[in-house]
Amino acid sequence: MNILELRNITRQFPGVTALKDVDFQLRAGEVHALVGENGAGKSTLVKIITGVLQPTQGELLYEGQPVVWHDARDSIQRGIAAIYQDPAIFPDLNVAENIFMGHQPHHKTTRKIYWRQLYLQTEELMRSLNVHIKATDRIRGLSIAERQLVEIAKALSINAKIVIMDEPTSALSISESKELFRIIADLKRQGVSVIFISHRLEDIFQVADRVTALRDGTHVGTRNIGEVTLDGLVQMMVGREVTNLFPKIQVEQGREVLRVEGLARKGEFRDVSFQVREGEILGLYGLVGAGRTEVAKAIFGMTPPDRGAISIYGEPATIRKPQDAIAKGIAYVPEDRDKEGIILNMNVTSNITLPILRQFSRLGWLDNKGERKTAQEYASMLDVKSAGLHQHVIGLSGGNKQKVSLAKWLASQAKILLFDEPTKGIDIGAKSSVHRFISELAAKGYAIVMISSELPEILGMSDNILVMHEGLIKGYFSRKDATQEDILTTALADNA
Repeated sequence: MNILELRNITRQFPGVTALKDVDFQLRAGEVHALVGENGAGKSTLVKIITGVLQPTQGELLYEGQPVVWHDARDSIQRGIAAIYQDPAIFPDLNVAENIFMGHQPHHKTTRKIYWRQLYLQTEELMRSLNVHIKATDRIRGLSIAERQLVEIAKALSINAKIVIMDEPTSALSISESKELFRIIADLKRQGVSVIFISHRLEDIFQVADRVTALRDGTHVGTRNIGEVTLDGLVQMMVGREVTNLFPKIQVEQGREVLRVEGLARKGEFRDVSFQVREGEILGLYGLVGAGRTEVAKAIFGMTPPDRGAISIYGEPATIRKPQDAIAKGIAYVPEDRDKEGIILNMNVTSNITLPILRQFSRLGWLDNKGERKTAQEYASMLDVKSAGLHQHVIGLSGGNKQKVSLAKWLASQAKILLFDEPTKGIDIGAKSSVHRFISELAAKGYAIVMISSELPEILGMSDNILVMHEGLIKGYFSRKDATQEDILTTALADNA
């Protein structure tokens, strides 16, 4: 029996058809994966299911009856909950206050909140999920994985019949992802239906019963998970074979560019030492919390180290702030591109030229023509797809936002590139494009440090691999000797 059915859904925006005649069915108690490249229409479909948007045409049936959601409150009241990649929670409130925000148990006349009942219900929800988070814990002190569990508890607090999970594993470690999969299985046993959206296709094969692929706003197909292979699913999504996801170019490495010796920052990492040569891609792997991002930020001067030394081309470098790093030819492409990598409400040109704006200043006036020419050069180099250089980057897909973030630092002429999760949250077609570009940069002599939580990416792109665990480097592997088992064992073991 279908708990949710969408028939011939079309959604048009001025000049754009985001969805065209899309059908989608969700059975009671199933996990149904929704896949597609950025821009395929997944987000628009979710917004229609949750009442944020209304379809231009088509019909939505819920529990067998036609319905029209006027806004998100209508769908919530009927038991549809959405958990997004960035949890919509209040960091300075506690767990119980977040879970019951907007529907606290209260006196009908005086509106007085029954606090004891609220905390008891929260504890009951946590027990039902078999997780050990206290009702009084502040959200700010929780990990990303724990915050997602709070979001799931929030969904259960409204007796959700459908839970939509958007990129739930993108920031989780392997063990945290397994815990999430356990909870999804429990929800399924309780009769809750789950719509699971992820660019990590391997997760879909672990958790889903069926999968639906969208491409360019149209419904490509729906398959039972046992009837489709990974390659077949990729072909459904992109309309072609992605034959080389990791297009690694073999490069003869040159002289040493970056050397890090004994780098340490209290509470984050210690005794970190490594070197990177011209043409080398050094992979930095570790589970969430291993200290990888913290090392990159220290090298870039965002959070200066307490001790240790950095040398560039054999010369000591003092880096206390990002301006020092930029002046030394170091660029950092952060994991959280929307908050740290780009300025969403600025256009493509302004984002790309931001680190080198002084180059276009003439007696206090901005050389707009020269600025646009440079932006166009680097936007074309990375094949940034947009309505034009004037478009604000907030309107770009995840993959194109990442390309703008990359273009910005290439325009700065940096020679040392620190990439932190360079393909996080982007579709498989864009991943292949970003991988190809990183490999081409290495071939041109750039020295690259690539941080990634995805083992296939680390193995497929790196010349050498460092593995971190709890702030320490626990292993070093060359490309030819590295295996998935050895790297994962090193990342998990306390005494590796």
